[in-house]
Amino acid sequence: MSTRTETPTTRPAVDGVGGARILIVESRYYTDIADALIAGAEREITKNGATSERVVVPGAFEIPGAIALAAGRYDGFVALGCVIRGETTHYDYVCGESARGLMDLAVRDKLAIGYGIVTVDNADQAWARAAIDRGDKGGDAAHACLAMVALCRRWRKT
Repeated sequence: MSTRTETPTTRPAVDGVGGARILIVESRYYTDIADALIAGAEREITKNGATSERVVVPGAFEIPGAIALAAGRYDGFVALGCVIRGETTHYDYVCGESARGLMDLAVRDKLAIGYGIVTVDNADQAWARAAIDRGDKGGDAAHACLAMVALCRRWRKT
C-alpha cells in the first residue's frame, strides 16, 4: 500500500475558453469527497473565464449516460465522483465501465470531457486526491476539459 501524499499541480491558464459552458456531472455517493472535487473543479473553471452548471447522478456508473443525454448543449463536461474498493468485484465494473463510457463519448462523439472519477482503495486515498490543497483532482479534471474545449474551438474554426 502506497504512503504517497498527493500534491496539487500548478496549472497554466487555458487560452480560448472564455465564455465556455461546462456541465459538471457529479456522483454524490461520498458527499464529502464530492464536495472537495466540486470545489476544485469550480475554482478552475471560474479562473479560466468559463461558466458551469451541475447535475447530480446516483453513482459513477451513471455519469456517461448523463453526459450522453446533455451532448450538444454544452461546450464541455467534467465527470466527478469517487469509487472506493469494497469486498466484491462491483468496484472493477463501475471503474472500468464508467471510464470506458466516457472515453467512448469523447472519441465517438468528439466531446470535451475531463475525467475526475477518483478510484481508490480507501477513504484516506480519496482525500489525498480530492482535497484542493492536496491532489485537487477536481481541478485537474476541469483543466483537462477546458484544454479539450480549446482544441475543439481551434479545430472547428478551420
